[in-house]
Amino acid sequence: MKRACVIGSGPNGLAAAIVLAQAGLETEVFEAQAEPGGAARTLPLTLPGFLHDFGSAVHPMAVGSPFFRSLPLAAYGLHWIHGDTPLAHPLDDGTAVILERRLDDAERALGVDGRAWRQLIQPLVDHWDAFAHDGLGPALRIPHHPFLMAHFAWVAMQPANRVARNRFSGAGARALFAGLAAHSFLGFDEPLSSAFGIVLGAAAHAVGWPIPRSGSQAISQTLIAHLEKLGGKLHTARRIDAHGFRDLAADHALLLCDISPRQLLDLAADRLSASYRRRLQRFEPGPGTFKIDFALSAPVPWRAHECRRAISLHLGGTLEEIAASEDAVTHGQIADRPFVLAAQPSLFDPSRAPAGKHVLWAYCHVPNGSAVDMTERIEAQIERFAPGFRDCILARHISSPAALEAMDENLVGGDISGGAFTGRQFLARPSLRSYATGTPGLYLCSASTPPGGGVHGMCGYHAARLALRGAGIS
Repeated sequence: MKRACVIGSGPNGLAAAIVLAQAGLETEVFEAQAEPGGAARTLPLTLPGFLHDFGSAVHPMAVGSPFFRSLPLAAYGLHWIHGDTPLAHPLDDGTAVILERRLDDAERALGVDGRAWRQLIQPLVDHWDAFAHDGLGPALRIPHHPFLMAHFAWVAMQPANRVARNRFSGAGARALFAGLAAHSFLGFDEPLSSAFGIVLGAAAHAVGWPIPRSGSQAISQTLIAHLEKLGGKLHTARRIDAHGFRDLAADHALLLCDISPRQLLDLAADRLSASYRRRLQRFEPGPGTFKIDFALSAPVPWRAHECRRAISLHLGGTLEEIAASEDAVTHGQIADRPFVLAAQPSLFDPSRAPAGKHVLWAYCHVPNGSAVDMTERIEAQIERFAPGFRDCILARHISSPAALEAMDENLVGGDISGGAFTGRQFLARPSLRSYATGTPGLYLCSASTPPGGGVHGMCGYHAARLALRGAGIS
């Protein structure tokens, strides 16, 4: 039996390990941290009894992932919880734009822009499984559903400002699309900045924006349980240095790395070609994030009561305000009124906090590696739409870009996307080889490979499938 090794136990590393174990390989996973899961971990960051998601919190791409959907994860206890609606976007007039789960309901709720929303989103909603198989893979390949992907690409390649203004006439729908598009970390005048807005909008109707009961760690634990049932082994608190990497490479036929390009250079520079080393050195990290986890004495007192129906919230006001915030970050500046992404999981999952208490997860975008304290700016944006919020705060845990990277070395400079989503890095992530490094038996399977960031496991899935084919095992 051939042996395989995976460095890193994030969702992509675990997905890669499962594919290798399914193929009959003796598979081991090595994780530097004491707790497995990478950014999909749930930790007691504030007060006793309060459980906070270290990284990802809401998971449309996990519940919609073709690979995760192929696994019997429910049998290991993974239970998805949906809010009454996927998303709320409060406005200054005390109302909120609500993205309803059913497309028919969303069309009615968006009023004059409802039909335009349906026309934009419906093809992906109706054919989600087909789109996910094609969309969550390498860009440079022939799609199985070319007409569907052509429809998506025609809009996705356009700047978010153009799509929002050309498609929608009302401020509410424009703001809603702006919040969705801001997940791209791109300026709204840049190509591809619409892509995330379309995908996340379609996912809201096709699969929802759920959370796992007990927190994101549940995703990691169920993947680990399935891996172990297949005979795979997980080693935690086992940091791999350059010497250990050489030993693993000598002992294993296949070595897959759920790590950043920078880490791969540190571990394996002597095994990589000069041209591939240059590609890794030129790989551009994305903007960083500044995150706060709150322990609260009561639910967030949103002025718009509709916000209490949603787990996820986008806080940033109008299209113009959100565009200005993201444009500042792309130019290396700090936004005075940053776009804030928030999640209130304890409204729908009481296991996350003591009885009557709550947790809130919130972050904003900042330049990569920024040392600016964004606490006051983030809290001001929440207070803007929820007067009295600060009175509910029992404790807070602040994660600067440096702190995020210290807890997960893949988050270089606070980059949660695995690298900037530029045109070049959309096509060549981190090179035209995608997962292959040019070194036999050595593959990269982190979010720095296609399709990029998000808890979906598809980077690991595709990398492992390629590794198996390269080894003549597929």
